[in-house]
Amino acid sequence: MTGRGEPPEGPPENPPGGEDEYRSLVFDESFIRAARLQEFSAQERMGEPARAVRSVGALTVRSTRRRSRAAVILVLLITLAFVTAVYIGFRSPYPKPVGRHAEPLRTTLVPLAPRAAVPGGTPKALFSGGPAAQFSTGASGINLPPVRRTENFSNSQVTAALTTVKDYLVASSIDPDVLAGRMVRPVERLLDPDQAGQFDRSVSEPADDGEHAATGWLVRFDPADVELADTGIRVQGTLSYAETGSDTLEVVSDHTFTYALRPAGAGPHDDASLFTVRRELHFVVDREDIRLRRLEVRSAYVQAGPQSCSADATGVLRPLLAGERADAGGPGGTDPYATGPPKAELCGTLAVSSPSPTPPPGPDAATSPQGRP
Repeated sequence: MTGRGEPPEGPPENPPGGEDEYRSLVFDESFIRAARLQEFSAQERMGEPARAVRSVGALTVRSTRRRSRAAVILVLLITLAFVTAVYIGFRSPYPKPVGRHAEPLRTTLVPLAPRAAVPGGTPKALFSGGPAAQFSTGASGINLPPVRRTENFSNSQVTAALTTVKDYLVASSIDPDVLAGRMVRPVERLLDPDQAGQFDRSVSEPADDGEHAATGWLVRFDPADVELADTGIRVQGTLSYAETGSDTLEVVSDHTFTYALRPAGAGPHDDASLFTVRRELHFVVDREDIRLRRLEVRSAYVQAGPQSCSADATGVLRPLLAGERADAGGPGGTDPYATGPPKAELCGTLAVSSPSPTPPPGPDAATSPQGRP
């Protein structure tokens, strides 16, 4: 017998006991990470002697579940915050503005004819010798009444409404550019948009129909005929207000404006004369108007003189200047059988009172709209 020899095919590639025999059992990092059991640390084994290992998969599942619950809670909190914000927005303490459309302005113009020739002189002498001697100058003559809250409007809202009305009076009765017919924007920007069309037509195509007289909206003269002899316009009057609904305030202004005028292009030594305009205006403002600083002019009652009764004062006022007299003709006739918008021909006689101290306003002047005299 022959002894132990090599196999016919040669020595085995991996003989038993070689190092490659256990290569498949080497624990590389991927094997360790994939293990489902993990040995407890020494400190952990001291607390739980009955258990030597824990399930890594179970820990991972529990950790994933905890993260999922946290994510769900976070989403719920964000959703709750969003819903709360929307709810608070819908439950605002300020009532939702009521949809309301402004009504057209109704205007009444009354020319005041002088009984004799119009007196002339220097602006200083004219102002000091008549009722306007007691008047304030410019915007200082338009004063707000004492403000008290109403049932549905706060002090600040009432003040804002009155301030907007004052701004309108200053723009439409005192602004030199408006008086001279150079611009209308200072007045227009304070109007409710619903009245914009009526205002534009009144300025561009004035008509004596009770709705389209430019001089119902503002005081305006023809710059080709007259100019201001003194920019210190004298003003006196009252403002009053009252709540007319849960969403509306009515403001009534009653002011007299006195202007010193002279012929256009006159020299500094030419006589001036006084022209007086009394404007009683009724305004309506709602919460949206207060917020946007605008208003609705509901009605205008205007007396202005000296003018001739026959003068067409719908586009511009027609003052009689120093030394001039009213024409002999009275107001035009009114035909009740005519079709179209009715025309009310009105005219008054200008009678100027003597200077006298201004009586103090009554106790209810601040909150009750005044009636037309």
